[in-house]
Amino acid sequence: MESTATKDTGTVEFRVTGYAHPDAQALSAEVQQEYVRRYGEPDDTVMHPEDFEAPAGLFMIAYLDGRPVACGGWRAKQAGPDGLRDGDAELKRMFVIPDARGRGLARAVLRRLERTAVEASRTRFILETGTEQPEAIALYESEGYVAIRKFGIYKDHPLSVCLGKELVEAV
Repeated sequence: MESTATKDTGTVEFRVTGYAHPDAQALSAEVQQEYVRRYGEPDDTVMHPEDFEAPAGLFMIAYLDGRPVACGGWRAKQAGPDGLRDGDAELKRMFVIPDARGRGLARAVLRRLERTAVEASRTRFILETGTEQPEAIALYESEGYVAIRKFGIYKDHPLSVCLGKELVEAV
């Protein structure tokens, strides 16, 4: 658990909760509705709570003045099709609720997730997002993510964008 306080954001606390936590499930339901608004349907990627349990992964929530407002997690991946490598960690369910946006929470969650992945001996973060999320793409690119070979269930979808970042530099 890690807290920070500023006059601009209030008190922000970052907690590793796991994906099965009720707050994680509530935020995940909100992000699914965001996907429906932007793409017309929810994300069909299969998500299992155990994928986000150490050492195979982690799920984190940012609380603003005690209220869950942002989340994200990663799950370990191994070498396989579409350029996946041993040591990869797939970033999942990065989300900030609309009324908490613009406070740097997504960047703060991302950096904490990167740090935990490095601590778990993961060497690269990979993610799949879409063209209808330009603010997410801008965040990732500003943090050093670059285009990689498409992977996952949306690899052939024209709106899919896959990015990656070597984590040796992310600490």
